[in-house]
Amino acid sequence: MKNKKEAIKIIEILKKTYPDATCSLDFKNPFQMMIAVMLSAQCTDERVNKTTPELFSKFGTPEKMANALLEDIEKIIHPCGFYKNKAKNAISASKVIIEKYNGEVPCSIEELITIPGVGRKSANVIMLEAFNKPCGIAVDTHAKRISNKMGFSKETEPSKIEQDLIKTFPHEYFYDVNHLFVWHGRNFCDARKPDCQNCPVNKYCDEYKK
Repeated sequence: MKNKKEAIKIIEILKKTYPDATCSLDFKNPFQMMIAVMLSAQCTDERVNKTTPELFSKFGTPEKMANALLEDIEKIIHPCGFYKNKAKNAISASKVIIEKYNGEVPCSIEELITIPGVGRKSANVIMLEAFNKPCGIAVDTHAKRISNKMGFSKETEPSKIEQDLIKTFPHEYFYDVNHLFVWHGRNFCDARKPDCQNCPVNKYCDEYKK
């Protein structure tokens, strides 16, 4: 397991490697962020960004989404995969936001995870991107892979990996960790063809040192 000093050193190197690391999803408000995150499950951000302009132009508010026909949402988001379940969650989530939260996406992890289609990872992303309040670390496929390879966590469950990361990184680094793990996973620590030889933090990587 990495200690805090090593962890901070790794993040500082990654910050220099990816100075422009930010969220890749396009959105204008917390509601759009929530829907975009739902669509991004097992789908690329690029594909989501090609889909949301039409979706948001027609159903860009909780009220419009809640009153939409299921087949209309399905038709638009079909390219994002798992469209039937995602469309159902988008409509259900919109209804909950209207009925329970007066039409406003709630600004707390505890409330967000009660919304259909919003799990812990998605809630972390929404808190970070929509409200600029990083409360934890979103453990997606990139964060999971990097955490296991680098030696931040030996766990396999995202919730347990997140707890290890929270114990390792000071809170002021949560914002950077959320973005940098995604960017590093896309650029060097790829699942299929990792470029370990040229990785800027390979000397700290447990997997590379084996």
